[in-house]
Amino acid sequence: MTAAALDSAPAIAAFDLRDPPPGFLDNPYPFYHELRRLEPVRLLPDGSYFLTRHADVIAVYRNPKLFSSDKKIEFQPKYGASLLYEHHTTSLVFNDPPLHTRVRRLIAGVLTARVIAEMEPGVENLVANLLDRAAERGKIDLIDDFAALIPIEVIGNLLDVPHEARGPLRGWSLAILGALEPAPDANALARGNRAVAEFLDYLRELVAARRARPGDPERDILTRLILGEADGERLSEAELLHNCIFLLNAGHETTTNLIGNALHALLEWPDQRARLIAAPAMMPSAIEEFLRYESSNQLGNRRALATTEIGGVAIAEGALITLCIGAANRDPARFPDPDRLDLARTPNRHVAFGFGIHQCAGLNVARLEARIALGRFLARFPRYRPAGAPRRGGRARFRGFLSLPVEVL
Repeated sequence: MTAAALDSAPAIAAFDLRDPPPGFLDNPYPFYHELRRLEPVRLLPDGSYFLTRHADVIAVYRNPKLFSSDKKIEFQPKYGASLLYEHHTTSLVFNDPPLHTRVRRLIAGVLTARVIAEMEPGVENLVANLLDRAAERGKIDLIDDFAALIPIEVIGNLLDVPHEARGPLRGWSLAILGALEPAPDANALARGNRAVAEFLDYLRELVAARRARPGDPERDILTRLILGEADGERLSEAELLHNCIFLLNAGHETTTNLIGNALHALLEWPDQRARLIAAPAMMPSAIEEFLRYESSNQLGNRRALATTEIGGVAIAEGALITLCIGAANRDPARFPDPDRLDLARTPNRHVAFGFGIHQCAGLNVARLEARIALGRFLARFPRYRPAGAPRRGGRARFRGFLSLPVEVL
């Protein structure tokens, strides 16, 4: 479906993120373009606002004192008194200072440039082994057999999770993050709550073992979170456990999608694939374009703490606001020819990692993983091709694939 086909269509006039129109989950970009053109600050049926312009999204990100990330009010009717509510209202990303500041400072103290550089040999070795297995098989699923396995290992290593205990992490992550969709059904909520319960039990054992035998707080995020800051400020047990869940989920899902979306985009843009293979040094620029073109995380949320205005539209105190990252990154006012994949695009000030105080703390870890995964894959299998129909995740917030079968050549 193209934007032209949607021009002034009823699908735009009645657009509802909680009940998206046919075709939206497969390809939201034509809908984003028409929303941006016709109603860039759209009042949705539930009373919240949906932003599709880059400038408006940036303006909200820039003002955390006016636009809150705290989700207690928003999530109470959605989750009730449940473990999902406890988790999502305790984790780093859905909080304001001072909790956000305390947790982010602890995590950033581990994710230094030196520590990230020290990860590189391990990621190289992991990717090499995955590519060897792919070569033996000849046909793989780019998600299950490649993209999803890399961040699980990297974040598992940062938290020093035993290798033999990493099996359930992906399933828990998908269930918990799936419940963040705008309108999860009862089954999705039940799966999410069950995943949080199992994850908490798992982490309690891990934390008890780490308390007994601490790791190096300069490299082990879990030890650093347990020990707290030098001035003695520590996280509560609930804060500790839920932010460990957040780290494993955030580091896994978005990076899996980044790698999978990039390799799929190169199948759709063979000229850009040839360009990157011929000039592998452009990989850093290419990764920024993959992040812009097909953002792993499409949506962010805020709550207005006072009466204000966005893009000329009056916003009442307490109003809920959805920042459409995927639309902002395809805004022609910021990105010429935004629906074209251009691996040398510059400037490329996308918001795939958010912006401001809530910008992703692990963005350089994700870039490292993507650089090695994509670079080594293309060098090894430059002629890879589809080997079956890809299957999208079917979600509005996190855009990626559940399955992406390819033949490696």
